[in-house]
Amino acid sequence: MKKLFLLTLAIFTLSIATAKADNDRVITKDKLPASSQTFISNYFSKLKISYVKEERDLFDKNFEVVFTDGTKLEFLRNGNWKEVDCRYSEVPADIVPQQIRNYVKEHYEGEKILQIDRDRNDYEVRLSNRLELTFDKNYNIIDIDD
Repeated sequence: MKKLFLLTLAIFTLSIATAKADNDRVITKDKLPASSQTFISNYFSKLKISYVKEERDLFDKNFEVVFTDGTKLEFLRNGNWKEVDCRYSEVPADIVPQQIRNYVKEHYEGEKILQIDRDRNDYEVRLSNRLELTFDKNYNIIDIDD
């Protein structure tokens, strides 16, 4: 009986935690971390924001900013950018590490970087020719996907 009670309690607790985990809400730009606001002002000040969303997972919180032209930015809890997806235009050059820009210029001259995504171990970029390049944290190419 005691085991059944503990099992029921565990399932109930897990279901409540799961229900709370996907708790996204629309917020205003001024609710973003200061570094995210500065990033937007520096690189995307001419674009009009469609919405800003705070995404809460079970143990984490991220932010998403979508502009009216379809450009999408994702920020980590601390305000650092995680992803920049410009869809129809080029990612601002200053966002892309110089080594990655040099590689793209040398091997894919004329192609534009439309998206960049970074995490702890690598950078992923999508080019205007639809190729996806993955670089390690030392900017060495480790994968090319078409």
